[in-house]
Amino acid sequence: MATRINVTSYVPDSRAMAKKRAWSKSMKVDAVQIVDSYTIDKTLTQSELAKVKKLLINPRLEKEFSLSGGDFSFAIEIGFLPGVTDNVGKTVVEAIEGALGKKFKAGEAVYTSRVYIIRGTITKEQALEIALTLHNPLIERSLVYTQQDLKKGLPVAVPKVRLTNREELATVVPLLSMNDEELATVGKAGVLSKDGTRRGPLALDLASMQAIRDYFKSIKRNPTDIELESLAQTWSEHCKHTIFASEIDELTDGLYRGYIKRATKEIRKKKGKKDFCVSVFTDNAGGIVFDRDWIVTHKVETHNSPSALDPFGGAITGIVGVNRDAMGFGLGAKPVANVYGYCFGNPTDTRPLYRDKHMKEKMLSPRRILDGVVAGVNSGGNCSGIPTVQGFSYFHDRFRGKPLVFVGTVGLIPKKVRGRTSWEKSARPGDYIVVVGGRVGLDGIHGATFSSETMDSGSPATAVQIGDPITQKKMSDAIVKEARDLGLYNSITDNGAGGISCSVAEMAKECGGAKVNLEKVPLKYPGLSPWQIWISESQERMTLAVPPSKWKKLKALFDKRGVEATVIGEFTKKPHCEVWWGKTRVMDMSMGFLHDGQPEKKLVTKKPQYQFVVPTKKDFDIAHYLEAMIARPTLASHAFIAAQYDHEVQAGSVMKPLVGRGLVDSDTTVFRPVLSSNKGVALTSALYPTYTELDPYNMSACAIDTAVRSLLASGVRLDDIAILDNFCWSSSNDAGRLWELKESVRSLYDTSVAYGTPLISGKDSMFNDFKGYDAKGNPTHIAALPTLLVSAMGLIADARKTISPDFKIAGDSIYLVGDTKRELGGSELHLYLADKEKNTHAIGGAVPVVDTKKNKLVYAQYEKAVAKGIVASGIALGHGGLAYALMKSSLAGMHGALIDIARVGKGLTPTEALFSESQGRMLVSVSQKNKKTFETIMKGSAVKIGEVGGATLDIAVGARKIAKVNIDTLLADYRKTFKDF
Repeated sequence: MATRINVTSYVPDSRAMAKKRAWSKSMKVDAVQIVDSYTIDKTLTQSELAKVKKLLINPRLEKEFSLSGGDFSFAIEIGFLPGVTDNVGKTVVEAIEGALGKKFKAGEAVYTSRVYIIRGTITKEQALEIALTLHNPLIERSLVYTQQDLKKGLPVAVPKVRLTNREELATVVPLLSMNDEELATVGKAGVLSKDGTRRGPLALDLASMQAIRDYFKSIKRNPTDIELESLAQTWSEHCKHTIFASEIDELTDGLYRGYIKRATKEIRKKKGKKDFCVSVFTDNAGGIVFDRDWIVTHKVETHNSPSALDPFGGAITGIVGVNRDAMGFGLGAKPVANVYGYCFGNPTDTRPLYRDKHMKEKMLSPRRILDGVVAGVNSGGNCSGIPTVQGFSYFHDRFRGKPLVFVGTVGLIPKKVRGRTSWEKSARPGDYIVVVGGRVGLDGIHGATFSSETMDSGSPATAVQIGDPITQKKMSDAIVKEARDLGLYNSITDNGAGGISCSVAEMAKECGGAKVNLEKVPLKYPGLSPWQIWISESQERMTLAVPPSKWKKLKALFDKRGVEATVIGEFTKKPHCEVWWGKTRVMDMSMGFLHDGQPEKKLVTKKPQYQFVVPTKKDFDIAHYLEAMIARPTLASHAFIAAQYDHEVQAGSVMKPLVGRGLVDSDTTVFRPVLSSNKGVALTSALYPTYTELDPYNMSACAIDTAVRSLLASGVRLDDIAILDNFCWSSSNDAGRLWELKESVRSLYDTSVAYGTPLISGKDSMFNDFKGYDAKGNPTHIAALPTLLVSAMGLIADARKTISPDFKIAGDSIYLVGDTKRELGGSELHLYLADKEKNTHAIGGAVPVVDTKKNKLVYAQYEKAVAKGIVASGIALGHGGLAYALMKSSLAGMHGALIDIARVGKGLTPTEALFSESQGRMLVSVSQKNKKTFETIMKGSAVKIGEVGGATLDIAVGARKIAKVNIDTLLADYRKTFKDF
């Protein structure tokens, strides 16, 4: 028998006050009360129920509540749909089990929901409108009640999963008898179920489907659905990166082997004995030597498609998933830092978009996506005890259809584990296949194939997952703090895209093959078909290769830590992947075909033609534009995000996400992963999406140069930097987009080799398109700006000597390092003017060109100045140019400055000198006593442009004053854009 316990606050509830404030702007709402409801699907005695209430109700703040007979206008209940992960409910189950000493049986659970009680003069239609803002129909249910509905109180309803169309065994797919049209249909829409519906995208093109048909023709049988689904996961663009692997124009080795992998190989060879890379492109993350005892790892993932459908679920799944990439590096690295990066549409854009032509499937607004993504990474990081130390947010209308959500994790692992090299691992024939962590449900079905497609009305709801950071935290601690160091397994990887179908098959390559007993996989609820269990991407799961002699000890360890561990098969010598359901073999495929059978493609590119123009406005009020630019969404303060993320947990934070007295967003952050050492890790990232369609080659070069320079400015040496690449493209089957991609990757090779910064990890997401309908029912296509994110990780010998961007002392001299040119194409200034002119193409002009040869000489000079300890502050110039860097350094230190830009550039107007985004530049302050030394070291590469001091930012051209803005005014402008977020 199920019981419902409702809890409300009897002190002012900030959640309710925020909702009242928001809803009162458009309707008459007098009061809002929030009730947290717990439905316990388990028979309890009255005394047991009393104990449970004590667990759930804080008597100092809360009380039990009943809606029966209450005075209200409407009550809106929001809860999860059946089968959606309910993290709070799972935690309550553990608390009840601990308090009562009574375990929940299979099928028993706790389900949570939230009830909003609204008092005021509102209509039913307005109540329904409010309900739409409170829930995501893909994962949540909403119920709107009147007083009449709740005369007897809230109904007790259990959102339990009940599956009735289960296909007990594998379905044979008659591929051998299909023609090409039928093959294409299966590849696009999926296998035909027994109820006549298609299961969802396999993302397999006709050539791939023909190759599959030919393989099964050679072994004289049709494939099963599990075999076809398994191939779809393994061959998906998301997992196999087919575009980067394919021959493209004259580049027979493809973009990955021909440029990215080759760059790192050449850099490592040149570094020789100074090479610090230990594992690149072969594992879940990339690793470099931290010191004589430790390795640090880094990986950045994207979670764009699921975050567009369910921002919270997509983002939390992304962050806990990339945490597992650290845990899956070598024998298991401990996650020690998280990073993030978001590309959103304008959060004030309320124009509706629909996935379907009937306008029933409404896309979430940019604001809903922003709020959900920020909350998802918050929950994933904070609940896992991993500091979120660095991040950025970028805004552009082209991310309205699909956001870009980057999440990354730095890991720490000892060089040796029980005398064994920690980054080397291998499953061995006879090892048990052990799955640990969470259970399997329908969440995440077709996640990998969905992420390889354009978003449209066929995008499956089951592709959305919700991670459980509490379960994963327990699993992580059990693995990296105990099982690893006890040597209880031979190999480990995470269950990410494709679930166990991919993790088992990947690990099986280490020894030969695998044999899986699918019926042994732990399930969240009964009724899943074999193919669903095999490819489900349910979260917080890892796969281990465990010697039989160590299984009992491993099992006992995990049981003690409250982590489920199950043997589901064994690794074998036979080079086949066999999957059984009971006594029936439902999959038997050669490892060679599973991993390497996909037909090779030859891609062809063609340079696209765009009609960009230069903005026409020429008259500038510099003071006005300083205030306007610093309030632009991309340049404004994002403290509302950073302040939500715990960066102090694990106690290693040195340079924080918010720096100086003005709490300004820091482009670089520094932390100490080993607390007994002063050595630090510095992290940053850079991207220039609006440059791509103007000049993709220099877009990449700018992203690398900015990322590298941001670390240099903080005190890192160029030789101690490694970088990661994340490509997020759109319409990648288009020859023009492929030309842009090829140029971008070519530049990635040239620039990284020039700087000697090895590429240690990467990821791509190639179809960030939305195809749907606007408010008038007209078809619309929004292609995200083709984007390269460059993440950089550097080692700093003494983190106590980190250089921060804030101006320190009045009287310090201010220098501009590097050359400024007329390079405003795609700049923040041109974007601002294009908005004013209402012409999205008015962003043209020259994109900054990176001179790596000259920059390296300048950077070497700067390193000498840093080594002398004479740099008081340093910041790299990028978006917004010199003007933005001046404002950030002034606001961070809450010091004004007297600036003369007469010597900035040759023949430049004040606007060009201030807002050009030329690369290779840093803004540096130096004390008076160190001025001569700095100028001697930086001779020919730096020009003095002013001094720190006063309460205003004063800008002049020689004797002519062109702007004077109060620092407090600039700070208010900097913070106002997201003040109410």
